[in-house]
Amino acid sequence: MQRFILPEFILMRQFTISLLLAAVACLLGSPTVGAADNGRRVQVAGIAFYNFENLFDTIPNNAEGRDEEFTPAGQRQWDGRKYRQKIHNLAYAISQFKTPTTPYGPALLGVSEIENRSVMEDVINQPELRDLNLRIVHHDSPDARGVDVGLIYNPRYFRVHNVTNHRLNAVPFRTRDQMCVVGSLLGQQIAVIVNHWPSRIGGQEQSEPNRVAAAELCMQIADSLWRVNPQMGVIIMGDLNDDPMDRSCAKVIGAGKDKEGVGEHGFYNPWWRILDRGIGTLAYKSSWNLFDQIIVSGNLVNAPDNRWNFFEARVLNFDFLKDTEGNRQGYPRRTFSAGSFLGGYSDHFPTEIFLRRYVENRAR
Repeated sequence: MQRFILPEFILMRQFTISLLLAAVACLLGSPTVGAADNGRRVQVAGIAFYNFENLFDTIPNNAEGRDEEFTPAGQRQWDGRKYRQKIHNLAYAISQFKTPTTPYGPALLGVSEIENRSVMEDVINQPELRDLNLRIVHHDSPDARGVDVGLIYNPRYFRVHNVTNHRLNAVPFRTRDQMCVVGSLLGQQIAVIVNHWPSRIGGQEQSEPNRVAAAELCMQIADSLWRVNPQMGVIIMGDLNDDPMDRSCAKVIGAGKDKEGVGEHGFYNPWWRILDRGIGTLAYKSSWNLFDQIIVSGNLVNAPDNRWNFFEARVLNFDFLKDTEGNRQGYPRRTFSAGSFLGGYSDHFPTEIFLRRYVENRAR
């Protein structure tokens, strides 16, 4: 398999910048809580993913008519009232991601099924999120449906150094590009690859080669990153349209079920055991799937205490995100069902992982 190599001169320059910014990051306010028994303090950072389920604006501005369904005159009668309710719902949901150790919510939030940068801006500028001063990374993909992936980040914790977008040319149709964002998470360089892999239209088995190709592209990107900086933590996140035990995740990425034995440049998949317990992010025909995954490299699992380490994963299946009636009770409360507007959030639950590291107390 031919390896795709990222522009190394760009990454080397950004790596140098990340070192220079490390001291600055300490001034931004960090998620430091509590004191460990050895006198050190622990920092916690949340990293989340959320499929926004067809977040289109109401403007029929797509020359190819890819957004026609989500316009006031379209099949969904997608007007300002429905759009405003949708972005309010999403903003409220994101505002609930915060925890006692991450009081400002996740440092990074990957998103999918967004029409453009404008809809992302509308979400982060809602009253529930406005005071966080969140920032956006977005890129227009060639996808046939007109949807993209993006990244929302909190500049308190994360600084973007470099963004590259990667076309999935190995499939016979137009789909979402993979977005690779390299940056500094409170002074430590990490990379996040945001994905929305090809769907299962036509059947899981028949469509599997498309997702295998997407997984291979992820690995090419990761290899290129490690060629420049072998210590860089790499996170693969997104709506993968596959479960953790499927070939794309388990074989191509090689994301293991257990943390033990994962190599520095291998991958660990915490969602495998969560799905084993019957917890998923979307339901189909009374069966749960867990497509919305955040997969971490081995050097974010077995790292020294003073570097970021994975320690927890959770499906954010809050009660307010669930249907409460009918045969979809307990499933994600979606925006539409059978053509009727439900005013829900998304047909996927969001997911989140937590990283932590220990830092020495500063001398007073």
